[in-house]
Amino acid sequence: MENLQEGFRCGSQVPSTVIEGSDLPPTCPGCGAFTQGAGTPEEAGVYNINRKSVQAFLSHRPQRPNDGLCEERWEYAPGADERSQHPLGLPQDLGMTPPTQAGKFNGKNALDEALPSPLCNRCHCLLHHSGGRSIVHPSLQSIQAIISDSPYSYNHIYHVLDAADFPLSLVPRLQQRLDLMPQRSQNRRAKTSGFSHGRRAEMSFIITRSDLLAPQKEQVDSLMPYLLQVLRDALGSSGRNVRLGNVRCVSAKRGWWTKQVKDEIWERGGGGWMVGKVNVGKSNLFECIFPKGRWDRVTGAHDLAKSLSNPATRHNLERLSTKMPGATGQEFSLLPPPQPEKQYPIMPTVSHLPGTTASPIRIPFGNGKGELIDLPGLARGSLGEHVIESHRSSLVMRQRVKPEQFVIKPGQSLLISGLIRITPTTPGVTVLAYPFVPLLAQVTSTEKAIATSAQAEPSGVFTIRKPEVGQKMGLAGSFQLQWDVTRQRTGPLTSRKAAPLSTQVLPFVVLSIDTLIEGCGWVELVAQLYTIRLGPGAAVLPEDIKRIHLDFAFKLNDGHFGARKVWRNYLPRLKYHNPAVSVTINRSQDQVGPAILTIFYATAHNPATPASLSTAMENTSIPSQTPFERTEMINMKYRHESDILSELMNLTKATQIVATPEEKAELQGLADLEKRMAIDRTRNAEYTAQKKQEKALLDQARGAIGPV
Repeated sequence: MENLQEGFRCGSQVPSTVIEGSDLPPTCPGCGAFTQGAGTPEEAGVYNINRKSVQAFLSHRPQRPNDGLCEERWEYAPGADERSQHPLGLPQDLGMTPPTQAGKFNGKNALDEALPSPLCNRCHCLLHHSGGRSIVHPSLQSIQAIISDSPYSYNHIYHVLDAADFPLSLVPRLQQRLDLMPQRSQNRRAKTSGFSHGRRAEMSFIITRSDLLAPQKEQVDSLMPYLLQVLRDALGSSGRNVRLGNVRCVSAKRGWWTKQVKDEIWERGGGGWMVGKVNVGKSNLFECIFPKGRWDRVTGAHDLAKSLSNPATRHNLERLSTKMPGATGQEFSLLPPPQPEKQYPIMPTVSHLPGTTASPIRIPFGNGKGELIDLPGLARGSLGEHVIESHRSSLVMRQRVKPEQFVIKPGQSLLISGLIRITPTTPGVTVLAYPFVPLLAQVTSTEKAIATSAQAEPSGVFTIRKPEVGQKMGLAGSFQLQWDVTRQRTGPLTSRKAAPLSTQVLPFVVLSIDTLIEGCGWVELVAQLYTIRLGPGAAVLPEDIKRIHLDFAFKLNDGHFGARKVWRNYLPRLKYHNPAVSVTINRSQDQVGPAILTIFYATAHNPATPASLSTAMENTSIPSQTPFERTEMINMKYRHESDILSELMNLTKATQIVATPEEKAELQGLADLEKRMAIDRTRNAEYTAQKKQEKALLDQARGAIGPV
């Protein structure tokens, strides 16, 4: 397998033989690429005559006249309705299966009995050797030009989104850029459909791979209100007043809601276009929602002629007869020819490689009722470009991940395969991380994580990042924990069946956020801010204080223990009650150096402006003093943290936050409840141990006596 590690070289050991275009299907049924007579093995659409499947197809292929598009010609059975004749009937060159002489389908035809069309070399190696190269991803303008060349008057766009990084896979302003019908608004008189330029084009959303969100279908269904709200926010101003009743959350792997989508495609007919970014699961979903095996619902020419009374079918057939290559007035088309209609056609190739589909894959159904077209995926971020080629497949989440809990303590960072670094910026707060990604995660010191990300020196940490790309990757942004999950994470404290306490009286708050990694997954971050509302350091500073800066060493020895305690225990409360005050920290390696706390005051010529100040506690060097600032310093070396805090409160004349009697009573009740819970846990543990001992004695006795 060494040839596959270097890239796509499958089949390169045997020289390919030029094959006449008429001997093979016009396009590869797996990737949709046009058949090429000669080319390199890694190119899409290239066939090797030395492959057994190609030789078998060529040897068993019947000799038929070549009409430039397909080899099947047929006419309607005698006695068919006049409405089914040309020009409102089906054109003869669509390559569709004719009815039998009795006017009904027999379920098989000559093409079904023959060997299936072979795949090109690239699709063959993707399926059997997991080796291949991506194509150049098309632009949205190319997708628009392809859809505008549709032979159908009735078209429906299925915008496929990935649940792994929802809603990052959303294509911005897709509806406006493809000139589609606007989403139906919440007005009850809003139009449901309409024609534009002789066509009707609508759009719906399909969130695929929903099994990554939850293990059961009912749990995913309960997330639909949240998903709709996230989608509405991602759509921006255009999604404020829309109904979003056209959103489906499906799973091709589990079969959740795929039958409903399949029935909608069958009933809707016309052109169904699957649009989305690469590796969102379009081809895998295509196989589940394509209405195959439904010839029993099309009984013959009489029923086909009866279906022509439907305006949608009549418009589709009229437009289809004039848009096919070779028709009058239409010499060139961006669309490849459709595959011959079969009961169970060959489905598109499913692979983890981004850009597997090289060209539109058209598969008709319903004897001219419509087609389902799988389009090539749009570009999806550039994270994979910085990963070693042999590890790019590991970025794709193939199944739901059972995350491991990582505890990120102050001074530590979460490193994901040496590629992504997550560092908490609030000092003194412990963060719990749950990475829902298919990559290796580990917790290390922040200094080591920064060195690994910058590739400044060998760190010994496992990484999948390419060499010399550390300078190209930078900070993606700073995100605040904004979702209050105190009730969900406190268990019996807020449960109605145990201690129905209000979250407002708890001495802590639990915040959470999901950090999305495009095309890979997400990382759930949870932090419990212990006693941040009350306790030492909970005070309101005067308005003339602009910032506070701490300068001390990394280690505790040589008199830096008090400064470290102030940083971890007191500054979080002070920052919580004073969000407009900027707090910065500078930690040095000089143990014999000073430990200074500097307070910056705003003068009358330079008043403090909360909107312009930083709201995060940063780790920077000591800022320089401006001419309109007044500073005061506190020496923290060889001093206890309580003495440092007391001097800070007296020097700044801060207002201490005092708990009310109700809050004190609630805190005392909470402490008593915790004691009772500890007693109950001990009692349950003793009861469980006693039961296990009794069971072990019974098993030993049964083993000594033997079976009765």
